[in-house]
Amino acid sequence: MSEVKIIPLAPHHRADWEALYAGYATFYKVTQTPEMRATVWSWIMDPAHETKALVAEDASGRAIGLAHYRPFARPLSASTGGFLDDLFVAPGQRGQRIADSLIEALADIGRQRGWSVLRWITADDNYRGRGVYDRLAKRSFWITYDKAL
Repeated sequence: MSEVKIIPLAPHHRADWEALYAGYATFYKVTQTPEMRATVWSWIMDPAHETKALVAEDASGRAIGLAHYRPFARPLSASTGGFLDDLFVAPGQRGQRIADSLIEALADIGRQRGWSVLRWITADDNYRGRGVYDRLAKRSFWITYDKAL
């Protein structure tokens, strides 16, 4: 990985972030509109909102990967954890361990903030992603449920 920096998402990354996030939605076959992306962008840019983002920036200043995250309360352990909501690396940039770098940078943030865990979920058939995750973390035995509201 040559000259890739992991930094907080900044206003000048907007166009790259839009393309990355649209690619993420396409990967998961989720319909996502420009208005939806604008909402998420506004959350990230709002210092008072819990949702934050890191990007992997190449030597030319382009964002080539993203990680959205937020803290979450863990009542049973009386602690706070970090949740990695979205992780995506541009297809042409994969194989350079950029996802590893994004996760490790987020783990560093979590350590600084006193988080007890960094947690994320992925699709069962995301084999490439799971290869990365199996290398970096321990798979839990918890099963996730969603109830539409």
